[in-house]
Amino acid sequence: MNDIGLSINSRGETSDEELISIAKLADDLGYHSFWTSESWGRDAFTILTMIACHTENIRLATGIVNTYSRTPALLAQTIASLDIISKGRAILGLGTSGKVVVEGWHGVNFDSPLARTREYIEIIRKALSGSPVHHLGKFYTMDRFRMISPSVQQSLPIYVASLGPKNLALTGELADGWLPVWANRERLPDLKEQLSVGAAKSGRSVNEVTVAPYLMCYTSENDEDLAHGAQLLRAHMAYYIGGMGSYYFDSFSRAGFADEANAVRAAWSSRNREQAANSVTDRMLESVVVLGDRDQCRDQITKFRQAGIDMPVVTFPHGATLETIHRTIKSIAPQMSKQ
Repeated sequence: MNDIGLSINSRGETSDEELISIAKLADDLGYHSFWTSESWGRDAFTILTMIACHTENIRLATGIVNTYSRTPALLAQTIASLDIISKGRAILGLGTSGKVVVEGWHGVNFDSPLARTREYIEIIRKALSGSPVHHLGKFYTMDRFRMISPSVQQSLPIYVASLGPKNLALTGELADGWLPVWANRERLPDLKEQLSVGAAKSGRSVNEVTVAPYLMCYTSENDEDLAHGAQLLRAHMAYYIGGMGSYYFDSFSRAGFADEANAVRAAWSSRNREQAANSVTDRMLESVVVLGDRDQCRDQITKFRQAGIDMPVVTFPHGATLETIHRTIKSIAPQMSKQ
């Protein structure tokens, strides 16, 4: 498998024209999918619908939408509409998000994330099949809901973003793909073992679950740019460890970086963003990102594949220029790797 996905943040610093140009370039170069998230004012589906109207082959994926801000019926209708508009190119990326977003932004209690995810996926799959949904569950009660216009794809792919062991097992049991963030290359075999526990419950192989981590990339043009890219990546990682609650802090700690994660968190809590970034060590960077010139980046992606990745979803640190994004997309494109 030579698939590569592309994730672009649709926040205000990237114009619609730039998003379209990036998506069209990725489509022309054979990228598998275009992923976008929901953050700070823009929903994923409107962006993906816009991209659908300007592309031909690239698949269109939510990366991610959370399981609290929409009912499963509404989300099923929305992803089916995207699938119809794009002629069968939609992928649904789901995640629980976290307390900061769910309660702070949406005003919904962040309760029972695993049980809610299970129920959510079960309802969505039933709805997308076009069958009537009669459901009496812990979180949702539904009667006689039926989609007259179901998705084009008979089995629309559902990917789940997960980190902890229980969530990984749930992903292996129910999802078509796994979307980890900051996936440590050395730990990937162990993490896939946790996926396999869930896969076995549903009577399938873990190889039927596409491992598609977000892989932060920066292709540099010279030594000075390499140092700049490394600092952008350190700052981005520090934000996740220090400013995004406990999820990523715990993830890096489990990966053997507990001392470094504590240093990042301490600096972040003191509002010393520069020190937080500088607390991210070279070894931390090397374990989770792709950084270097064209050949180095392609070699590093190969190493991630050898560790167990099926489809890297390439993304970029905050502050990366449009020129850097275009250069990186061209340097590691699937069509380029055939040359």
